[in-house]
Amino acid sequence: MHRLRFCAIAAVALAAACSQPAPPQATRPSKPNYDIVAQIRAAGEREKSAIEVAPLHDPGVQGLEKAALADEQAGKYDDADAKLVQALKMAPEAPELIQDRAEVAVRKQDFASAEKLAKQSFEMGPKSGSLCARNWQTVYEMRIQADDQNGAMAARGELAKCHIAGPNRF
Repeated sequence: MHRLRFCAIAAVALAAACSQPAPPQATRPSKPNYDIVAQIRAAGEREKSAIEVAPLHDPGVQGLEKAALADEQAGKYDDADAKLVQALKMAPEAPELIQDRAEVAVRKQDFASAEKLAKQSFEMGPKSGSLCARNWQTVYEMRIQADDQNGAMAARGELAKCHIAGPNRF
């Protein structure tokens, strides 16, 4: 009888413990479960500044860019990166090629290199327009991956500076 009473008390205590709400957890941003590179490229597409710098490319560089994009789409990230490195040898002052390498690094989940390359591209680039937006969206995404909310918000602020409004037309 004593055992039965003990088991009943234990069962009631166990049921009460199970019905208690879980203690609140600290809110941490969750890592994105979306295509980060698509978000980076979309930021560039959305950016419609009054001033947009569009460099002219050597046809050989353009061919390597297209081949790199095809390799990336096929999941051949090392091959894509190698083609972009080769293109940079032909056009070492091309910040868009460096940003392309940053995006391939994201695909390879080499987030530290992606952020470094995006910042390098920004320093060499026009500091406005779509390339600027891609640069800072990359930094933003990499800061999210590193669970660095302050860094992510700082990158978001820099992203906003990429837009240059056109003149008012009356």
